[in-house]
Amino acid sequence: MAGVDEVRVVVAHEERVTLRVGDVFLKVDSDQARIDVEVEALALAPVPTPRVLWRQPPVLAISAVPGTALGVLGEPSAASSAAWAAAGAAIRTLHEAPLPPWPGRSLDSIVAELDSECEQLVATGVLPADLVTRNREVAEAALRPWTPVFTHGDLQITHIFVEGDEVTGIIDWSEAARGDALWDLATLTLGHEERLDDVLAGYGTAVDVDVIRAWWSLRSLTAVRWLAEHGFDPAKPGCEIDVLKARM
Repeated sequence: MAGVDEVRVVVAHEERVTLRVGDVFLKVDSDQARIDVEVEALALAPVPTPRVLWRQPPVLAISAVPGTALGVLGEPSAASSAAWAAAGAAIRTLHEAPLPPWPGRSLDSIVAELDSECEQLVATGVLPADLVTRNREVAEAALRPWTPVFTHGDLQITHIFVEGDEVTGIIDWSEAARGDALWDLATLTLGHEERLDDVLAGYGTAVDVDVIRAWWSLRSLTAVRWLAEHGFDPAKPGCEIDVLKARM
């Protein structure tokens, strides 16, 4: 990394920090189990990913991927419909891969977290009770048995990079696990509902869109407090609170 004249903070909160130094990302994580998952998932995933350069706990160094992110939550995406479709095709490739050797979250644990978050959102006045109640009702459609697939687990719009109409890299694999395919599709399209048809065209198989909408509600309900407590703003236009309001 000789000659690097800039160090950029990509993400920083009490659990982890990601720095960009030239063409290298340095991830410092308080939970080495997350880094273990990321390293193994990068080796197993049959889609374009960063290269692991070195690891010296608590730091993981990975290469940058070419291209630009599909977009940013809360802002219109400049990526083409074909690029979004390519993202859907890449996700399908991941979901058809052999399952990773570690399990994902159980349905019971997801329900418990959701109910706890809903209770606290109302009790602390973070969100109106009717907004929480309505979205908890919508979220119920996601709370059903699913056939597990290899999921990325945190497939936010900023985690898929494209160049033109091609996917060049998918980053941030620390939450990869066996899970519901529709969770990944919902996470990618959260706040970008207008792009769902493009993603599904690339994904290439019929899905239950009501379950995707349910995951939008569930992800937003369980994220609002964490985001606010870690320096992010879920009330920005187009972000999690707007996603919840759209279900009313």
